Amino acid sequence: MRWQLPLFAVLVRGPSMVPTLRAGDALIVRRGGRVRAGDVVVARFRSRPDLLVVKRAVREIDGGWWVQGDNALVHDDSRAYGVADVIGRVLIRYYPRLGRLG
Repeated sequence: MRWQLPLFAVLVRGPSMVPTLRAGDALIVRRGGRVRAGDVVVARFRSRPDLLVVKRAVREIDGGWWVQGDNALVHDDSRAYGVADVIGRVLIRYYPRLGRLG
């Protein structure tokens, strides 16, 4: 069994979460824990396990989550790749501007 820290950092790339997040935003993520609809999460699509994404959890489905970006013009989310498994919930943006996400 591999040991992992409960918190980890990720860097946002791309426009899929605009206006909530922008490319270059650095986030602290809490691994595991309870996820609710509306939370911003880090996840992997079952159909694309090599792709780590930051999206908004919409609803639980098939033992995973339907996730979507906040930018309606970008469709690189569950609409394209299906159900995702959530790795963790985003707690805070720490760079370039400090802020909680809701």
